[in-house]
Amino acid sequence: QVLFAESGGGSVQAGGSLSLSCRGSGSIYSLNYMGWYRQAPGKQRELVATINRRGTSNYGDSVKGRFTISRDDAQKTVYLEMNSLKPEDTAVYYCAAGLELDTPAQATAWGQGIQVTVNS
Repeated sequence: QVLFAESGGGSVQAGGSLSLSCRGSGSIYSLNYMGWYRQAPGKQRELVATINRRGTSNYGDSVKGRFTISRDDAQKTVYLEMNSLKPEDTAVYYCAAGLELDTPAQATAWGQGIQVTVNS
């Protein structure tokens, strides 16, 4: 069963922008939180951004002011707009959903992941 349909990502020069989208199945999208985590080689999975059903968002410290998360409930889709990208943003980005989503352990489901590469 496909729980998420992730799209976007790719490669960009430092300072550029990319966007990601994640469409959740009905049961997944009904969970309180959806969002994005990322994992770079040799590093732990870290919070990028989450958003709840009321539209309240939360961001990891390293992306605050550069990334914006939003949701379209009619499309059951969460979006991540990434601006002023840095080489250290290079990672596999994972869509996630859960009743809570402050830590990776709280995620009920994960997407397959999308590669984002920022070249210096």
